[in-house]
Amino acid sequence: MKIAIATVQVPFITGGAELHAKMLKDELAKRGHQAEIVTIPFKWYPPETVVDCMMMGRMMDLSEVNGEKIDKVIALKFPAFYVKHKHKVLWLEHQHRQAYDLWGTPYGDIDKMEKGEALRKLIIESDKKYIREAEHIYVIAKNTARRLEKYNGIMSEVLYHPPLHYDRFYCEGYSDYIFYASRIDPMKRQRVLAEAMKYTKTKAKAVIAGTGSRREIEYIEAVIKKNHLERKVILTGFLSEEEKISYYANCLGVYFGAYDEDYGYITLESFFSKKPVIVHYDAGGPLEFVEDQVNGYVTEEDPKKVAALIDAWYQNREAAKRMGENGFRLMQEKHIDWDYVIQKLLQ
Repeated sequence: MKIAIATVQVPFITGGAELHAKMLKDELAKRGHQAEIVTIPFKWYPPETVVDCMMMGRMMDLSEVNGEKIDKVIALKFPAFYVKHKHKVLWLEHQHRQAYDLWGTPYGDIDKMEKGEALRKLIIESDKKYIREAEHIYVIAKNTARRLEKYNGIMSEVLYHPPLHYDRFYCEGYSDYIFYASRIDPMKRQRVLAEAMKYTKTKAKAVIAGTGSRREIEYIEAVIKKNHLERKVILTGFLSEEEKISYYANCLGVYFGAYDEDYGYITLESFFSKKPVIVHYDAGGPLEFVEDQVNGYVTEEDPKKVAALIDAWYQNREAAKRMGENGFRLMQEKHIDWDYVIQKLLQ
């Protein structure tokens, strides 16, 4: 079968969405299909540019290429899911959240634009119209499903998938550091972990890996310098996949501070490494997996409370180990594997 994976790309930015598309392509190829990722560039400002991107999504012709029919389109992101195709399936990562749940929050931007209200209305109306064209509507997490139902009145089916190289994650021990590997961004809240280290009473450390917002990195660096945390908070920058897996294998536990995450590979990577996870009450997708005091902790966005939980693991490694093993069992119970995913997408 010839399958086009329709998505968007913000130039020079790579993250979980891009990995998702690549994994899907590779897994389809393993099963004998011809798959190709088709992207359109995306820029979210000014409002007129968002409209141009929406038009590009609708104007994409993926019915055939080089005289050969494309059998199916699997669309992942806004506005690529506007594409016209007789056999279009949605596996929705998220919509343009600025028009939905981020509207009016500190993380929003459309609401602060001059023509923001009109753009928001256009996005919502267009989503309602073009999403319903799909033969099947899947989403990557319950959090995404709830938004789609709440704002657009559209029902969907959750289809979980494993993270990249999930079968290579392992546990080697429970050392003295909390690990957090993610794009550094205000919504990921690495700063909370850095600030928590001011209040820990043990010798626990924090290892924060990743690149991203220069302003946010400078904020974290300032916290480290002001509070003399050079030996307590380590910023590694970019890590290779092998380095990341090794850090997971040896950490005491994982902090995942993201706000209202769609899915959250970090939770799954942690559990495949048999490590417990700290998340917040407003974490979104990770709350579908993290159960307080069973396989991790769910707490407020409060550095002092995060510090206390880190100290609890440091002082009781057996508790951290038990929670991490519970997380690993959850991955097995939920049958998070690609065979099931591909079967559903191509049915």
